[in-house]
Amino acid sequence: MLKVEAVSFGYSSAKRTLQNIDFSLHKGNVLCVMGESGCGKSTLLKVIYGLLDLDHGTIFWDDIEVLGPAHHLVPGMPFIKHVAQDFDLMPFTSVSENIKKFLSRFDPEKSEERTQELLKVIEMTEFANAKVKTLSGGQQQRVAIARALAKEPALILLDEPFSQIDNFKKNSLRRNLFSYLKEKNIACIIATHDGDDALSFADDILVLHKQKILAKGTPKEMYGNPKNKYIAALFDDVNELLVNNKNVLLYPHQLKIVEKSAIEASVINSYYKGSHWLIEVQYRDQPLFVKHAVGLQLGLKVFLKTDKID
Repeated sequence: MLKVEAVSFGYSSAKRTLQNIDFSLHKGNVLCVMGESGCGKSTLLKVIYGLLDLDHGTIFWDDIEVLGPAHHLVPGMPFIKHVAQDFDLMPFTSVSENIKKFLSRFDPEKSEERTQELLKVIEMTEFANAKVKTLSGGQQQRVAIARALAKEPALILLDEPFSQIDNFKKNSLRRNLFSYLKEKNIACIIATHDGDDALSFADDILVLHKQKILAKGTPKEMYGNPKNKYIAALFDDVNELLVNNKNVLLYPHQLKIVEKSAIEASVINSYYKGSHWLIEVQYRDQPLFVKHAVGLQLGLKVFLKTDKID
């Protein structure tokens, strides 16, 4: 189990990048770290890997303390792998050779078997002999993930791992990767802006805001009962209505267009989403977003209702 206790870190003495971070992660579980750019997501992964020296606090994997470069000649813990956004691949060698870099050369048959297994996970079997320098950014990102998994780490840290991968590949790759991690009982922390990563594959979500933990919980808890608009907006467009002196947060699917209600608005935009339309309406002095079956004419008066408001 990973235990992060009272961790604080700053790149300078004048400003903290992480403040009093506390959480734990069981073996085989997936934790998604979410938050706006600059909130400390990437830095958190670096301190957990041991690339940075803490100002305060401790990090343990079971009974092994994770220590920074002041304690290790080569920073980073051997049982943890970190996939950063710069990939750090060997550009002039093949995809297979990159994956095999950390595998034993004394058992070539087993090394080849492991490489083929990982090529299948990242859906790049046909690129096994391609030079890395000829690959797209998204393909290189997939190779970096496979290389990190080569020796089956106890914990893998993924920093925006699907940011450069095409949408038509992203969904199947995510399913393959997270199924593989569960099968091998590898714990994972993924820093991401993508709500689909968190809602579909995480066991828990941790939200960072202004260098601190704002909230932590299961995907169902975080999506279904967000404590504020910042958290809700990480997953979808979000509406905020003032009702009886209380702010009510509503996703577009929680608002419906009806024949008559107390909420009257006018259509200002219709966005086609394939399976539905996202209707933007003006209500008093604020825009609201509503999921609807068809597009609507600009200027049309509509009435809105939600089951979350009595």
